[in-house]
Amino acid sequence: MTLSAGLRVAAVVAALLSVGAALLAMREASLLWAVATLAALCGHALTASGAPRVRWGVAAGAGLFALVTVANLRWHGEQAADAGEPARGQAAGRAYLLESWQDGMDRQRLTAGGLALGVLLLWAAVSALPARGGRRGVVTTALAVAVLAWCVSRVALTPGEPPLPDLFAAVWPALLAALVTAGVLAWSGRRGDRRGLLPAGMVLLSLVAVRICSDLAATWTSWWTLVKPAEDAFLQPGIMVSVGASAGGALQVSSAVETAVALGGVGLAVVGALRAHSETEGRQPS
Repeated sequence: MTLSAGLRVAAVVAALLSVGAALLAMREASLLWAVATLAALCGHALTASGAPRVRWGVAAGAGLFALVTVANLRWHGEQAADAGEPARGQAAGRAYLLESWQDGMDRQRLTAGGLALGVLLLWAAVSALPARGGRRGVVTTALAVAVLAWCVSRVALTPGEPPLPDLFAAVWPALLAALVTAGVLAWSGRRGDRRGLLPAGMVLLSLVAVRICSDLAATWTSWWTLVKPAEDAFLQPGIMVSVGASAGGALQVSSAVETAVALGGVGLAVVGALRAHSETEGRQPS
Protein backbone atom coordinates (compact mmCIF):
# COMPACT_ATOMS: atom_id res chain seq x y z
CA MET A 1 0.00 0.00 0.00
CA THR A 2 1.37 3.40 -0.98
CA LEU A 3 1.58 6.33 1.41
CA SER A 4 -1.21 8.13 -0.46
CA ALA A 5 -3.54 5.12 -0.21
CA GLY A 6 -2.66 4.66 3.46
CA LEU A 7 -3.57 8.27 4.22
CA ARG A 8 -6.88 7.79 2.40
CA VAL A 9 -7.67 4.78 4.59
CA ALA A 10 -6.67 6.77 7.67
CA ALA A 11 -9.05 9.54 6.60
CA VAL A 12 -11.93 7.03 6.37
CA VAL A 13 -11.17 5.62 9.83
CA ALA A 14 -10.88 9.08 11.41
CA ALA A 15 -14.12 10.16 9.75
CA LEU A 16 -15.96 7.15 11.20
CA LEU A 17 -14.59 7.96 14.65
CA SER A 18 -15.69 11.58 14.25
CA VAL A 19 -19.22 10.52 13.32
CA GLY A 20 -19.31 8.08 16.23
CA ALA A 21 -18.19 10.77 18.67
CA ALA A 22 -20.85 13.13 17.32
CA LEU A 23 -23.47 10.42 17.81
CA LEU A 24 -22.43 10.08 21.45
CA ALA A 25 -22.59 13.86 21.98
CA MET A 26 -18.80 14.09 22.36
CA ARG A 27 -18.49 17.31 20.41
CA GLU A 28 -14.86 18.07 21.19
CA ALA A 29 -13.71 14.55 20.28
CA SER A 30 -15.77 14.70 17.09
CA LEU A 31 -14.07 17.93 16.03
CA LEU A 32 -10.63 16.52 16.86
CA TRP A 33 -11.23 13.46 14.68
CA ALA A 34 -12.63 15.71 11.95
CA VAL A 35 -9.35 17.67 11.98
CA ALA A 36 -7.47 14.36 11.69
CA THR A 37 -9.70 13.36 8.77
CA LEU A 38 -9.10 16.57 6.86
CA ALA A 39 -5.36 16.50 7.61
CA ALA A 40 -5.18 12.95 6.23
CA LEU A 41 -7.04 14.04 3.09
CA CYS A 42 -4.59 16.91 2.69
CA GLY A 43 -1.68 14.47 2.97
CA HIS A 44 -3.40 12.10 0.53
CA ALA A 45 -3.58 14.87 -2.05
CA LEU A 46 0.03 15.93 -1.52
CA THR A 47 1.40 12.39 -1.89
CA ALA A 48 -0.80 11.38 -4.84
CA SER A 49 0.65 11.16 -8.32
CA GLY A 50 -0.11 13.84 -10.85
CA ALA A 51 0.62 17.45 -11.72
CA PRO A 52 1.74 19.62 -8.77
CA ARG A 53 -0.84 22.26 -9.67
CA VAL A 54 -3.70 19.83 -9.14
CA ARG A 55 -2.25 18.13 -6.06
CA TRP A 56 -1.36 21.35 -4.30
CA GLY A 57 -4.69 22.96 -5.16
CA VAL A 58 -6.70 20.02 -3.82
CA ALA A 59 -4.48 19.84 -0.72
CA ALA A 60 -4.97 23.57 -0.13
CA GLY A 61 -8.74 23.11 -0.20
CA ALA A 62 -8.62 20.24 2.30
CA GLY A 63 -6.16 22.15 4.47
CA LEU A 64 -8.44 25.16 4.58
CA PHE A 65 -11.34 22.99 5.70
CA ALA A 66 -9.06 21.64 8.46
CA LEU A 67 -8.20 25.17 9.62
CA VAL A 68 -11.88 26.11 9.81
CA THR A 69 -12.53 22.99 11.88
CA VAL A 70 -9.68 23.93 14.22
CA ALA A 71 -11.27 27.37 14.66
CA ASN A 72 -14.60 25.71 15.50
CA LEU A 73 -12.83 23.44 17.99
CA ARG A 74 -11.31 26.44 19.73
CA TRP A 75 -14.67 28.22 19.78
CA HIS A 76 -16.31 25.13 21.28
CA GLY A 77 -13.75 25.07 24.08
CA GLU A 78 -14.36 28.73 24.89
CA GLN A 79 -18.13 28.18 24.87
CA ALA A 80 -17.82 25.20 27.22
CA ALA A 81 -15.72 27.29 29.60
CA ASP A 82 -18.25 30.14 29.55
CA ALA A 83 -21.13 27.73 30.16
CA GLY A 84 -19.56 26.80 33.47
CA GLU A 85 -20.03 30.36 34.73
CA PRO A 86 -23.80 30.99 34.80
CA ALA A 87 -24.91 34.61 34.71
CA ARG A 88 -26.99 35.96 37.56
CA GLY A 89 -29.99 38.19 37.16
CA GLN A 90 -32.27 38.94 34.26
CA ALA A 91 -30.08 41.64 32.70
CA ALA A 92 -26.96 39.49 32.96
CA GLY A 93 -28.80 36.51 31.49
CA ARG A 94 -30.03 38.60 28.57
CA ALA A 95 -26.52 39.90 27.92
CA TYR A 96 -25.16 36.35 28.03
CA LEU A 97 -27.72 35.17 25.48
CA LEU A 98 -26.95 38.07 23.14
CA GLU A 99 -23.22 37.44 23.37
CA SER A 100 -23.67 33.71 22.85
CA TRP A 101 -25.82 34.23 19.77
CA GLN A 102 -23.42 36.82 18.39
CA ASP A 103 -20.50 34.45 18.83
CA GLY A 104 -22.53 31.71 17.16
CA MET A 105 -23.27 33.92 14.16
CA ASP A 106 -19.60 34.87 13.84
CA ARG A 107 -18.67 31.18 13.88
CA GLN A 108 -21.27 30.34 11.24
CA ARG A 109 -20.06 33.18 9.01
CA LEU A 110 -16.48 31.94 9.40
CA THR A 111 -17.54 28.42 8.49
CA ALA A 112 -19.45 29.69 5.46
CA GLY A 113 -16.46 31.70 4.27
CA GLY A 114 -14.13 28.73 4.72
CA LEU A 115 -16.53 26.48 2.83
CA ALA A 116 -16.75 28.90 -0.11
CA LEU A 117 -12.98 29.43 -0.32
CA GLY A 118 -12.20 25.73 0.07
CA VAL A 119 -14.62 24.80 -2.71
CA LEU A 120 -13.09 27.49 -4.94
CA LEU A 121 -9.63 26.03 -4.34
CA LEU A 122 -10.88 22.59 -5.37
CA TRP A 123 -12.45 24.11 -8.47
CA ALA A 124 -9.28 25.99 -9.40
CA ALA A 125 -7.22 22.81 -9.08
CA VAL A 126 -9.16 20.93 -11.75
CA SER A 127 -10.66 23.78 -13.75
CA ALA A 128 -8.37 23.12 -16.71
CA LEU A 129 -9.54 19.54 -17.16
CA PRO A 130 -11.31 18.86 -20.46
CA ALA A 131 -15.09 18.83 -20.43
CA ARG A 132 -16.88 15.51 -20.68
CA GLY A 133 -19.99 14.92 -22.70
CA GLY A 134 -23.16 13.23 -21.59
CA ARG A 135 -26.15 14.17 -19.50
CA ARG A 136 -24.34 14.44 -16.18
CA GLY A 137 -23.78 18.18 -16.66
CA VAL A 138 -27.49 18.76 -17.17
CA VAL A 139 -28.30 16.77 -14.02
CA THR A 140 -25.80 18.63 -11.84
CA THR A 141 -27.00 21.99 -13.21
CA ALA A 142 -30.59 21.11 -12.32
CA LEU A 143 -29.47 20.01 -8.86
CA ALA A 144 -27.57 23.27 -8.39
CA VAL A 145 -30.64 25.34 -9.26
CA ALA A 146 -32.75 23.24 -6.88
CA VAL A 147 -30.21 23.71 -4.07
CA LEU A 148 -30.19 27.49 -4.51
CA ALA A 149 -33.99 27.67 -4.58
CA TRP A 150 -34.20 25.49 -1.47
CA CYS A 151 -31.62 27.60 0.35
CA VAL A 152 -33.36 30.92 -0.41
CA SER A 153 -36.76 29.50 0.53
CA ARG A 154 -35.47 28.16 3.87
CA VAL A 155 -34.03 31.56 4.74
CA ALA A 156 -37.16 33.42 3.64
CA LEU A 157 -39.43 31.08 5.61
CA THR A 158 -37.46 31.33 8.86
CA PRO A 159 -39.95 31.28 11.79
CA GLY A 160 -40.35 34.47 13.76
CA GLU A 161 -41.31 36.83 10.92
CA PRO A 162 -38.02 38.77 10.84
CA PRO A 163 -37.59 41.65 8.35
CA LEU A 164 -36.43 39.90 5.18
CA PRO A 165 -34.04 42.64 3.94
CA ASP A 166 -32.22 42.66 7.27
CA LEU A 167 -32.27 38.87 7.44
CA PHE A 168 -30.74 38.41 3.99
CA ALA A 169 -28.16 41.11 4.75
CA ALA A 170 -27.18 39.21 7.91
CA VAL A 171 -26.81 35.82 6.22
CA TRP A 172 -25.08 36.95 3.02
CA PRO A 173 -21.81 35.05 3.75
CA ALA A 174 -23.77 31.80 3.99
CA LEU A 175 -25.75 32.66 0.86
CA LEU A 176 -22.47 33.32 -0.96
CA ALA A 177 -21.19 29.92 0.17
CA ALA A 178 -24.36 28.30 -1.15
CA LEU A 179 -23.97 30.12 -4.46
CA VAL A 180 -20.33 29.02 -4.81
CA THR A 181 -21.00 25.38 -3.93
CA ALA A 182 -24.01 25.27 -6.26
CA GLY A 183 -21.94 26.78 -9.07
CA VAL A 184 -19.14 24.24 -8.64
CA LEU A 185 -21.77 21.49 -8.38
CA ALA A 186 -23.15 22.51 -11.78
CA TRP A 187 -19.64 22.60 -13.23
CA SER A 188 -18.54 19.28 -11.70
CA GLY A 189 -20.88 17.25 -13.87
CA ARG A 190 -18.93 18.25 -16.98
CA ARG A 191 -15.40 17.85 -15.60
CA GLY A 192 -15.76 15.28 -12.83
CA ASP A 193 -14.44 11.74 -12.72
CA ARG A 194 -16.19 8.84 -14.43
CA ARG A 195 -17.47 7.39 -11.16
CA GLY A 196 -19.14 10.68 -10.20
CA LEU A 197 -17.26 11.10 -6.92
CA LEU A 198 -16.62 14.81 -7.43
CA PRO A 199 -20.29 15.64 -8.23
CA ALA A 200 -21.43 13.49 -5.29
CA GLY A 201 -19.08 15.35 -2.98
CA MET A 202 -20.32 18.70 -4.23
CA VAL A 203 -23.93 17.63 -3.63
CA LEU A 204 -23.07 16.91 0.00
CA LEU A 205 -21.14 20.17 0.39
CA SER A 206 -24.12 22.03 -1.10
CA LEU A 207 -26.30 20.48 1.61
CA VAL A 208 -23.77 21.72 4.19
CA ALA A 209 -24.08 25.24 2.75
CA VAL A 210 -27.88 25.09 2.96
CA ARG A 211 -27.69 23.97 6.59
CA ILE A 212 -25.34 26.85 7.44
CA CYS A 213 -27.76 29.30 5.81
CA SER A 214 -30.70 27.90 7.75
CA ASP A 215 -28.82 27.84 11.09
CA LEU A 216 -27.48 31.36 10.63
CA ALA A 217 -30.94 32.67 9.73
CA ALA A 218 -32.48 31.01 12.79
CA THR A 219 -29.76 32.33 15.10
CA TRP A 220 -30.03 35.86 13.73
CA THR A 221 -33.82 35.78 14.11
CA SER A 222 -33.49 34.78 17.77
CA TRP A 223 -30.95 37.55 18.30
CA TRP A 224 -33.15 40.10 16.53
CA THR A 225 -36.21 39.07 18.56
CA LEU A 226 -34.35 39.70 21.81
CA VAL A 227 -32.71 42.95 20.68
CA LYS A 228 -35.86 44.39 19.13
CA PRO A 229 -38.84 42.73 20.84
CA ALA A 230 -42.36 43.34 19.68
CA GLU A 231 -44.32 46.17 21.30
CA ASP A 232 -46.63 43.78 23.12
CA ALA A 233 -43.82 41.47 24.26
CA PHE A 234 -42.43 41.45 27.76
CA LEU A 235 -39.68 39.71 29.63
CA GLN A 236 -40.80 37.62 32.56
CA PRO A 237 -38.25 37.48 35.40
CA GLY A 238 -37.43 34.19 37.09
CA ILE A 239 -37.04 32.09 33.91
CA MET A 240 -33.61 30.53 33.42
CA VAL A 241 -32.50 29.67 29.90
CA SER A 242 -29.68 27.19 29.35
CA VAL A 243 -27.75 27.25 26.09
CA GLY A 244 -25.25 24.76 24.82
CA ALA A 245 -26.46 21.90 26.99
CA SER A 246 -27.46 18.55 25.62
CA ALA A 247 -29.30 15.61 27.01
CA GLY A 248 -26.95 13.42 28.95
CA GLY A 249 -27.65 9.95 27.60
CA ALA A 250 -29.39 10.78 24.32
CA LEU A 251 -27.85 9.85 20.98
CA GLN A 252 -27.28 12.90 18.80
CA VAL A 253 -28.40 11.43 15.48
CA SER A 254 -28.78 14.77 13.69
CA SER A 255 -25.29 15.87 14.74
CA ALA A 256 -23.83 12.58 13.53
CA VAL A 257 -25.59 12.91 10.18
CA GLU A 258 -24.35 16.49 9.75
CA THR A 259 -20.79 15.37 10.52
CA ALA A 260 -21.03 12.47 8.08
CA VAL A 261 -22.37 14.70 5.31
CA ALA A 262 -19.68 17.35 5.80
CA LEU A 263 -16.72 14.94 6.01
CA GLY A 264 -18.14 12.71 3.29
CA GLY A 265 -18.57 15.71 1.00
CA VAL A 266 -14.97 16.84 1.43
CA GLY A 267 -13.63 13.31 1.08
CA LEU A 268 -15.56 12.55 -2.09
CA ALA A 269 -14.66 15.92 -3.61
CA VAL A 270 -10.94 15.47 -2.88
CA VAL A 271 -10.76 11.89 -4.14
CA GLY A 272 -12.96 12.71 -7.14
CA ALA A 273 -10.83 15.69 -8.16
CA LEU A 274 -7.64 13.61 -8.00
CA ARG A 275 -9.30 10.75 -9.88
CA ALA A 276 -10.57 13.08 -12.61
CA HIS A 277 -7.03 14.36 -13.13
CA SER A 278 -5.65 10.81 -13.24
CA GLU A 279 -8.27 9.73 -15.77
CA THR A 280 -7.41 12.70 -17.97
CA GLU A 281 -3.74 11.68 -18.01
CA GLY A 282 -4.66 8.06 -18.70
CA ARG A 283 -3.22 6.74 -15.41
CA GLN A 284 -4.76 4.33 -12.94
CA PRO A 285 -5.78 6.36 -9.83
CA SER A 286 -3.91 5.32 -6.69
